[in-house]
Amino acid sequence: MSTNVSKEKREKLLAKIKSIKTFIATAPQDENTAQLLSYIADLEKEIKGKKYGLVFEEHREAIDEILETHTPVLSEDKNLFIDNGGQMNFLIEGDNLASLQLLEKTHKGKIDLIYIDPPYNTGRKDFVYDDRFVDINDTFRHSKWLSFMDERLKFASLLLSKKGLIMISIDDRELFNLKILCDSIFDEQNFISCISCHANPGGDKSDYIEGTLQYLLVYAKAKNQINDLGIYERLDSDKYPLLDDKGYFRKGGQLEKWGNDDTTHTHPNLAYSIYYNPNTGDVKHLFDYNQMEINCDRSLNIVYQMPNKEFLDQGYVCIRPRITNAGENGRWRLEPETFYKRLINNDFIFTKTKEGYKIYEKDRLKERKFVKTKNFWGGDIAKQESKELLSLFKGKVFDYPKPISLMQYIINIIQNNTATILDFFAGSGTTGHAVMKLNAEDGGNRKFILCTNNENNICRDVTYERIKRVIDKENYSASLKYFKVDFVPISDKLYYEYADELLKHIRELVELENGVNFNGNAEIAIVLTEQELDEFTVNVPNECKVIYLGHDVLPSEAQESLFKARGIAVNIIPDYYYRELEG
Repeated sequence: MSTNVSKEKREKLLAKIKSIKTFIATAPQDENTAQLLSYIADLEKEIKGKKYGLVFEEHREAIDEILETHTPVLSEDKNLFIDNGGQMNFLIEGDNLASLQLLEKTHKGKIDLIYIDPPYNTGRKDFVYDDRFVDINDTFRHSKWLSFMDERLKFASLLLSKKGLIMISIDDRELFNLKILCDSIFDEQNFISCISCHANPGGDKSDYIEGTLQYLLVYAKAKNQINDLGIYERLDSDKYPLLDDKGYFRKGGQLEKWGNDDTTHTHPNLAYSIYYNPNTGDVKHLFDYNQMEINCDRSLNIVYQMPNKEFLDQGYVCIRPRITNAGENGRWRLEPETFYKRLINNDFIFTKTKEGYKIYEKDRLKERKFVKTKNFWGGDIAKQESKELLSLFKGKVFDYPKPISLMQYIINIIQNNTATILDFFAGSGTTGHAVMKLNAEDGGNRKFILCTNNENNICRDVTYERIKRVIDKENYSASLKYFKVDFVPISDKLYYEYADELLKHIRELVELENGVNFNGNAEIAIVLTEQELDEFTVNVPNECKVIYLGHDVLPSEAQESLFKARGIAVNIIPDYYYRELEG
């Protein structure tokens, strides 16, 4: 019987703490004893806390300090608006922790797929923490990275829809830490797979062993809510050269199966004889096994029907499972009832060979075939590629852009062509590019939200520019809004002192949540104050179909009648955007 040594140590510590508490409780009580009891309660809580999981030193970032005294808001750069029809997509420039905090207000439980390719923390100047690169000599390198990821993944968990998935690219340096962290955030029960991706066939020139693999951790919001992941492959009609009244087909697998474990003595219903007339193509059968003579060679563990003389006299050939030279037992793969049902559907090919007649299934051409994805993706899916990006920018702009082939495959396997897809480590914008390309190929209505900082102007000069150039080059039916994260100071102030400032940024949140554009769009309107409502109803555009109304704006009976008469739908803007700040 094993002994839990750690548990014994905890129980001894708790017993000592109990003795100290008893002693303090009998002493004269004052502020010091009360404070001491409070400290001891904290110690008890720590000792009784979680005993399995990832333990790391928690670190605070500069953004944490900012968010304690400020609330994030969005401001649009209207000069960067792309209006080319299709779905409205969004690019958010700023620290992704602040972006995620805003997305919690607009997209809680609404994201179908989150894909991220975070910094891998190699110690080679790929991970910036508080404006400094974390190098390999930093003794808190892993703790800083885990703190950084922990905060962001907790928001990600809140954003996933009931059938949502998150997929995280990573290499083997933080893979195992990240797996344990994700188990605690998304629940180990919702782990789907760790997919190995053959992303770098040439190797990464590491010491000792050259690395060729990257990994993709996959978690569901609720594993029991999702279906198998995979793609529907279109079959090549050239590979189906044969034709009958049911359509094109090719020769499939044999109906016969054999092996030492396939005992027909215990499964005589799979050792039935089939009578085939080569001249007419007719097939005869007998079902009543109890009344049929059988030949039982128990030394070979075989049960066969005796050939039916009446059928043989009519020109039929008796086809039955064989015994191989190795003594393996033969049987059919289908029970007789199933075989004859499929025979009526003309699903078999009878072929004469040296050993006699063999029966093959007809592999028919289907429009699409579902193929479940495997946990190893070869270079054709995960390879590093830059040709398409280079063609857009006429030169190198990013060291390791995410392969668009990988992103297309990831988006495809969730089998949802209306998905909302989030990437909050957007980098060069491959996720957005892949979404638009897939929509163009299969007529889907997917939409994306990309978040990235603007270090070295990457958001403006690379992410945005790539999306813009792809839309221009391919004429994709897609639109884009460019938002920037800003901050409104809230410390040492009452809500009413900054409420008007927050009101100025409600418009962007409504656009983000509903995928709409208010700028120069007469079909929709937004009204946030009583004064704005009065001004709007004086001269309502004829094209107006929808109005978004602030939750505390109350239209008069005359204004409600006007909206009804004009067929204008009224959507009430939720009050949850900044409710927590009201106090």
